[in-house]
This record gives sequence, structure tokens and C-alpha cells, in this order.
Amino acid sequence: MFTGIVEEMGVVKGADFSENTNKLRIQCSKVLEDIKLGDSIAINGICLTVSQLGHGWFGADVMPETLRRTSLSELKSGNKVNLEPALSLERRLGGHIVSGHIDDVGVIRQIREEQNAVWIIIEAPEYVMKYIVMKGSVAVEGTSLTVAYVEEDCFGVSLIPTTRFLTTLGHKKVGHKVNIECDIIAKYIEKLLKPGQDTSTHNYSSIDMAFLQQNGFI
Repeated sequence: MFTGIVEEMGVVKGADFSENTNKLRIQCSKVLEDIKLGDSIAINGICLTVSQLGHGWFGADVMPETLRRTSLSELKSGNKVNLEPALSLERRLGGHIVSGHIDDVGVIRQIREEQNAVWIIIEAPEYVMKYIVMKGSVAVEGTSLTVAYVEEDCFGVSLIPTTRFLTTLGHKKVGHKVNIECDIIAKYIEKLLKPGQDTSTHNYSSIDMAFLQQNGFI
């Protein structure tokens, strides 16, 4: 589990994506302070397990499914990546609850400046857009952001200078792909309220849209 607060930008020192092996090697420092083999680190929002560990670097194995659902396969040596170690109970939840499981890849449609901020408009698949709500939370490249603009096939976020400086989002260009993770709470709510669920043989919640309306929740 993560918060979407990027702690460090690492540098790709090896990206071996071939028929027989899929491995990443990342150079970094801060996120390795209390990391051991088997721990989780989010790379551009993707939860990966540390399988190798050296002085100033770590390695991770990547499943084919992860390559299919994310932009990891486009990484090359020298690229910068957002890094966040798994959340501990001693840390503040400064962003929002992020699982590190990417929903899909979006494409940057537009970038424009507005005083000290920068707007990034991201085109996303229909499956993603149904979970994007105005002023809701979304993780883009592992960075917790607030949705500030929504259309049918795209959404926009506004970056403060700190976010631009401390994450890879400040280096993105129009046409670049970005990993998107929607708010996990929305997906669980959808599952629980899905119409037509057979509650006679499963221990599902009895809460549905009618119940919420009757009790003044909506």
C-alpha cells in the first residue's frame, strides 16, 4: 500500500525486457534507507518487489501482465522514474490510498502553464474515466493528484512547482504515456452496489442504491 507521495526520482540503469526475462535495475538512495529483499517499492506507480539489492541500486522482476497494463516496457537506461516505498504505520497519509496496481495507461493530450501552475490534460480509456470525478483523487505515474477538470474522454490535473520539481511529471511532453490508478474506494463501492447481484447464495451487503436513497444518503 502506498500514498502517492513520491519520495525520490531514481534513474533506470537497466531495463531488460526480452522473451526469457523481464528485469529492471534502478539507481537511487533515499528509498533504500530501510529496504530489504522482498519489500515493495512503487516505480512510476507500479508496485514491484525488490529482488536484488546493492549499494545505491535495487532490481525488480516484472511480470508480462505488468508490461501489458503499464508503460514500463518503454523505459530505457537513463530514464527517470518516480519511487515510493510501501507505507508504514509511522508515516503520514499525505496523499490518498494507492495500491500500486495500475488500471490502464493514459496519453498526455495537452500541457499548458497558468501562473505558477501547469495543467496536464490526460486522455484515458472509458474504463478509467468512469472512476474519475471532479475534485477526486487519482494517481498518475504514482503521484497522488486532485482531479481538477473532467470531460468524457479525458481529465486534467494542475501541478504546483513542488510536484513538477520532485516527480517525473515535470519532464513529460505531449504524447507521453502515463500510468493511471483510479481511487480504489470507488471500485469497491461499484462492486458492492452492482445491480443484479445474487444475495441468496453469497454473503453480500444488503446496501444498494434504494437503501441509500431511503435513508437520505443520496
